[in-house]
This record gives sequence, C-alpha cells and structure tokens, in this order.
Amino acid sequence: MPATRTEQDPLGTLEVPADALYGIQTLRAVQNFPISGLKPLEPFVIAQVWIKKAAALTHKETGRLDAMRADAIIAAADEVLAGEHLDQFVVDPYQAGAGTSHNMNVNEVLANRANELLGSTRGAYAPVHPNDHVNMAQSTNDTIPTNIRLASLRQLPALAAACEQLEHTLLGKGVEFDDVVKAGRTHLQDAMPIRLGQEFTAYAGTLARCRRRVVEAADYLRDLGIGGSAVGTGVTVEPRYPVLMVAHLQQLSGIALRVGADRIQLMQSMGDAAAFSASLRGLALDLGKIASDLRLMVSGPRTGLDEISLPAVQPGSSIMPDKVNPSIPEMVNQVCFQVIGCDTTVAIASEHGQLELNVMMPVIAHNILLSMRLLTSAIGVLGDRCVKGIVAHREMCAYWVERSAALATALAPQIGYAKAAELSKRSVKEGILIRDLVKRERILPESEVDAVLDLRRMTEIGVPDGSHGASAGG
Repeated sequence: MPATRTEQDPLGTLEVPADALYGIQTLRAVQNFPISGLKPLEPFVIAQVWIKKAAALTHKETGRLDAMRADAIIAAADEVLAGEHLDQFVVDPYQAGAGTSHNMNVNEVLANRANELLGSTRGAYAPVHPNDHVNMAQSTNDTIPTNIRLASLRQLPALAAACEQLEHTLLGKGVEFDDVVKAGRTHLQDAMPIRLGQEFTAYAGTLARCRRRVVEAADYLRDLGIGGSAVGTGVTVEPRYPVLMVAHLQQLSGIALRVGADRIQLMQSMGDAAAFSASLRGLALDLGKIASDLRLMVSGPRTGLDEISLPAVQPGSSIMPDKVNPSIPEMVNQVCFQVIGCDTTVAIASEHGQLELNVMMPVIAHNILLSMRLLTSAIGVLGDRCVKGIVAHREMCAYWVERSAALATALAPQIGYAKAAELSKRSVKEGILIRDLVKRERILPESEVDAVLDLRRMTEIGVPDGSHGASAGG
C-alpha cells in the first residue's frame, strides 16, 4: 500500500498520500467530484498562485505576516510559477460552488511546500497554515473572481496575436488574388461578380473587428474586487490591502490592472466575464463562417465549385483513393461550435448568481479559459497550415463567373429590370451565356456589349453604361 499521512479538518480525519503537497481538503474534493477526469487548466492555477504570492508580499509589507512565513510562501509560489509542482493541482473543474476546493488546493500546496522550505514536514501545517497564513485576509469569494480576470487577461495577448497574424495572412491573399474575378453568390445562388481578393480582404477586416471587440470587452476585466473578502465588504481586510494587492498583481503579471471601485458589485456580478465570453463567441461565429466559406470554395474537384485549393495535410478517406478533404477548416468549425457551447454555459452560469455571490464561478472560469485556448490554437493552425497555402483556380473562377445568370443585372440600367430578368431566364433555359445572348439578340450595340459586361468593372462601385469610366452612385 502507498504510504500515507493522517490529516484532520473540521469533518474528521483522512489518509492523504504521504508524497502529496496537497492536503485533506483537496483530497475530499477529489473524492467528492470524480466528474470529468480533467485537471484545472494551467491559467486557473497560475492566477491563483499569483494572488497568494501578492497577498504574502502585501502582508509582509504591512507587517501583518512575519517575514519568515511570508518569504517561505513567496518561495513556494515562485516554484509553482517556474513550472514545478503543477501535478499537485488536482481538483476537477466541476466541483463545489465558488471554487473553494481549488482555492484550498492552492492554499495547501503552498503551505506544505513553505513548511518544507522552513524545515518542517508535509501535513504539519506549522509554522505556515493554509488558512491562517496563505489565505490571510482572503476568501474564495474574492480570489476566484479575481482569478478569472487575471487568467483571461494573461491569455489575451496570445489570442490577439494569433488573430493579427491570420489577418495579415488573409490580407496577403487579398493582394495576391486581387485580379481574380469570380462569381458572387447570395442565398447560394448566382449573384454579381466579386474579386477573390475582395473576399479575402473582407475576411481580414472581419477578424480585425472581432479582435477589437474581444480586447474592448477584456478591458472591463482589469477592475479587481480583491479585498472584498467574504461578501464584498472587506471584513478581516486591512484598508491598505486592496491597493497593495493590485500593485503587486500588476507587477507579478505584467498586466495593467485597476482597483475596483465597488467590490460588492464585482463580487455579485459575473457580467464582465459573461460579456468577455460573448466577445469570444462573436469571434467564433465569424471565424466559423470563414472556415465554412473555404470549405465551400474548395468543394470538388469535379462536382463542386473548385475555385481554390487548400494545402493537402492528410489523406481524406480510408476507402476512396487520392481524396483530399478541407481538414483544417473542418477542425476550425468544430472548435467554433465548442466555443459557442462554452459561451452558452458561461451565460447561464452568470445568470445563476444569488445575492452576494455567484457560486457557479468554476464552470465560468473553465469555459472561458478553454474557449481562449481553443481559439488561439485553431486560429494559428488555420493561418499556418491552410490559408498561407491557398491557391486560386483562376480558370474555374473565370468559367463560373461568365456563366452567372446574375450578369443580366448589369443590363438593367440600359434595358430595365423586367427585360433583364427575361434575359437571365432565357440564358439558364437555353444554356447560353448572357454575353452571347445579348449579342445574338442585338440587345445593345455591338460596340457597347463588352464594356457593359466588363466583369472587372462590375466588382467596383458604378453604373455599367458602356462608357469608358464607371459613373459614381448606387
């Protein structure tokens, strides 16, 4: 049998693995919540350790915690922040409300390691106690909301950078494909011509707008309610504590932070987290649409649009030889579905707070941080392994655009909507190009036909009128 040590809490005693840095309250959580088999996401651990280190620094500065204990807690925290002991954070994301189990997991790990550094043993909780010293002047109720904000902000630069890189790649394709005129489609039906480069440039603009919304929503997360303690009122907290905590957290994290103006409000409401999650959902919605467009444009190669090709990253079928699928966009679609589901969870959980606290914070934290991780990775892969290698099939684009029944729209200013509609219908029925039908029926003077049906000019603002310059207006 593995060696154990006996620990006691207000509910009784348990045998804790002798080599565990966590203690009895963590073990109870492991026993109570064998739900997903998942461990806490790394940002959720790091942010909580930041808070504990900042608290030790603060209490050392105010003299509330003696230097010996404070320095040992700080040293233990530094080990975790350097990547050590991460296997000791073991509480399932689906746990008791508020995140008390996660908070105590961190308290116990840091207390036990601090005591070891001071020459004591694991489980003795002397001279450093997880509640009395590591958790001094703190509550789960103000540390976990602060954690959500810090952890999200810590992940923000990577997500924003991934978006910016994909925007840059898409803009590059916009320039590369600017001369490729293709059929536009609305309702999945023929529409007026558009340039492939215009489509890709628009994708870049869409991502840029999404990124800005995410960054703007994240700004609200910079307001910290740390120091609210149990119900936001600051009971057991020194008056200097909130300001000092924010200063230390800002220095530790490198993140611009603010002292929350109303700690009760910041504890009651998960609105800032919900709004940030919603911005991630918005990014997922637009990113998923772009991925779906790529899948549609690459459909074929003989029975679909076949307007572009994507890099071949893996064989596409276990039975059909030489089949290549749009694997990367398919992955992106699935990620986007997951993020939308995560946001739905966050929204419901955010609404289910009561009075002074929202106890659904663990699932809020897990889903926001998971969404950020998935989006950051998927966006990077989409750019590097897909968009960079997209090739335009110029011949197919030219083939489809010339056959578009919507080209009759360009004739409407000269011959009217009704007659243009009749030409479009005849073109489809007879299988003849609009251009050839106009020439055959002498709808316009021969000298004007190609000018009015100039496909490139149709992709810019103006009225196709046969003149050498497109006139302004709608």
